[in-house]
Amino acid sequence: MTEENITRIHLDGKEFILIGTAHVSKQSAEQVKEVIERERPDSVCIELDEQRYKSIMEGNKWKEQDIFKVIKDKKASLLLMNLAISSFQNRLAKQLDTKPGQEMIQGIESAKETGAELVLADRNIQITFSRIWSNVGLWGKGQLLTSIIYSIFNKESISEEELEKMKSKDTLNAMLAEISEAFPKLKKPLIDERDQYLAQKIKEAPGEKIVAVLGAAHVPGITKEIHKEHDLQALNKTKPKSKAPKVLGWVIPGLIVAIIVATFFLNPSAGMDQAISWILWTGISAAIGAALAFGHPLAILSALLAAPITALHPLLAAGWVSGIVQAYFDRPSVRDFETLSEDVFSIKGFWRNKVTRVLLMVVLTNIGGSLGTLIGGADVIRLFFHNL
Repeated sequence: MTEENITRIHLDGKEFILIGTAHVSKQSAEQVKEVIERERPDSVCIELDEQRYKSIMEGNKWKEQDIFKVIKDKKASLLLMNLAISSFQNRLAKQLDTKPGQEMIQGIESAKETGAELVLADRNIQITFSRIWSNVGLWGKGQLLTSIIYSIFNKESISEEELEKMKSKDTLNAMLAEISEAFPKLKKPLIDERDQYLAQKIKEAPGEKIVAVLGAAHVPGITKEIHKEHDLQALNKTKPKSKAPKVLGWVIPGLIVAIIVATFFLNPSAGMDQAISWILWTGISAAIGAALAFGHPLAILSALLAAPITALHPLLAAGWVSGIVQAYFDRPSVRDFETLSEDVFSIKGFWRNKVTRVLLMVVLTNIGGSLGTLIGGADVIRLFFHNL
């Protein structure tokens, strides 16, 4: 059997066999099966955390999601982004006639068949996301989201040969160099820290022979980091949330209300103009966002009416109101959940499916409402100084 894409490391009386894979490659899954059956390792490490492992093993468990609970728990944006990212991987997998993460599934199955201990070696995905998000500034967040959205809906095809080329270390190093150049603060939590985490977990895996199933991007880093000791607890730490956004969330609305009230005392007519400006900017902007989601007329109306009020309360959001109204009057059916994995292949599908339309309603209404709040707030301040 060819040793291509396989790295062998001998350290402290153990043999580590790293298999570099492409996450939607059929050949990668076949190689994982072949290596584990031939090597009969004591442990098989896979590049998954507990959350992603459950997601793979439970398959279509997401179909049981309660759309109202998703909105209530403030997870609409997160679910929409997860669906969008999975659609990109699913589209590639469908094109190549394989399943996304098939090599990880094969690693799980082969570990069970050979009696090897299965080790979930990756860091919790939410911790990784948190460390990424806290490491990039506002401009970086915008760039990152733009890149993700572009890659999701980019219709260019990728061949099996191109996927296999991705596994060569020269090409890989070039790719990582590009990531570092475009997002210098992104590479550390996404690649470097996970290399360290994976390396430590692989090194601590029980037995004398360990096979690790990894995305090819991590193999060069793990090969280097496995010779060092890494503090898993430190790598799992996240920055405590700043209190500033919460404080500002109360201070700014309070300031706007105070300005409007003060203007009423100075000039009732100007105070009325401020109130009307606030209502129109916040309400219409939120309604436009809801309309862009092709929402139900009553859901659009609810966004229009709710935004001027919710914009003054940091614990409320117009998108939650419009999303619940949308779900109530245009409730997703079983069929919508069943076709969700296919519908998210395209932008049109995101708007056509009733599940994603509810999520879009929440997100786009909130974006529209936020823009309206900025413009409306600025106009309130302008009118205040104009009437001093």
